[in-house]
Amino acid sequence: MGGPGVKPYVSLFFTFAKIGVCTFGGGYAMLPILQRELVDNKGWATEEELADYYAVGQCTPGVIAVNTATFVGYNRMGWLGGVVATLGVVFPCLVIIMAIAAFLSNFMHLDVVVHAFNGVRAGVVALILSSVLKLLNTSLVDWKTRIIYVVVLLAGAVGVWAPMPGGALGQVLGTLCSPVFLVVVSGLVGLAIYGKKGGEKA
Repeated sequence: MGGPGVKPYVSLFFTFAKIGVCTFGGGYAMLPILQRELVDNKGWATEEELADYYAVGQCTPGVIAVNTATFVGYNRMGWLGGVVATLGVVFPCLVIIMAIAAFLSNFMHLDVVVHAFNGVRAGVVALILSSVLKLLNTSLVDWKTRIIYVVVLLAGAVGVWAPMPGGALGQVLGTLCSPVFLVVVSGLVGLAIYGKKGGEKA
């Protein structure tokens, strides 16, 4: 009758605040951190559910980590949980970015700052690769999903490189191979393949 109380919301907020502190590199770099905290430590989601949240997060506006926080919070504690989780993940980012914006412009020309950011960028690439390798194990479940993966990978490469030389054809290819379009088409293909079998994967 009295509801879940304040403690679950506090736990939700501080869990995602801890994730938000490690926002270096944006949403994709946070994927391994989300996996560790939400799947391994808290058990709030499975690897498969987290992969689904990532996919939906690609189709909706906003940062993938923020979208994932909203999904997990809503799934656990309803709409208020979604709001609390979202505030938790963005609060540290807001504070850190405001502090950086206030002082970093005075130090960006220093070699030590430039070299530090070079190191951070390299580390971010490693974090993203680590997350991708984990997602492969739970997402590529049969030969059909592997084919979708290869096709989208190639199309994504076309979407990145085709517009660079310029021209109308490059712009059209870049639009058709945009991430949002590829995610939507992948979802429709998955629905067409597995929907006929009631979700059963062959």
